[in-house]
Amino acid sequence: MLTEILQSLFDRDLNKLTKEIELYTDEINLWVTDKNIANSAGNLCLHLIGNLNAYLGAELGNTGYVRNRPLEFTQKDVGRDVLLENLEATRLMVKQVLSNLSPAQLSADYPLMVFAAKMTTEWFLVHLATHLSYHLGQINYHRRLMDGIDNNK
Repeated sequence: MLTEILQSLFDRDLNKLTKEIELYTDEINLWVTDKNIANSAGNLCLHLIGNLNAYLGAELGNTGYVRNRPLEFTQKDVGRDVLLENLEATRLMVKQVLSNLSPAQLSADYPLMVFAAKMTTEWFLVHLATHLSYHLGQINYHRRLMDGIDNNK
């Protein structure tokens, strides 16, 4: 039951993230920061792709993904089409990994010590879903702010 709920939530929010990236009226705005906004939407998108591919793909799905977390926040000017391709690949990977998890795997400890204490895989998966939702909200807000600014002046 939990895996079906998580599949639905991840699918919903990754589709919303795709729509947010598509809605930027000017692709350059994906990479703009302003005043107290430290992370661009492009970098947050890269971060979410890296986060899910590392914690779901590599750890639970044995995909072989190798994460470079610092690059998620320093890489700039990745094309919108590349972001969208990577989002779609991530969405499909999440769906596949979650569909292959057994109830025993869900209730077992997550294989990595990510925080200060052990946690079950199901607890960490709920955390990952809320992490995605949190950054999705930031990206939505960023898009609405940045689309009101003409960065070509």
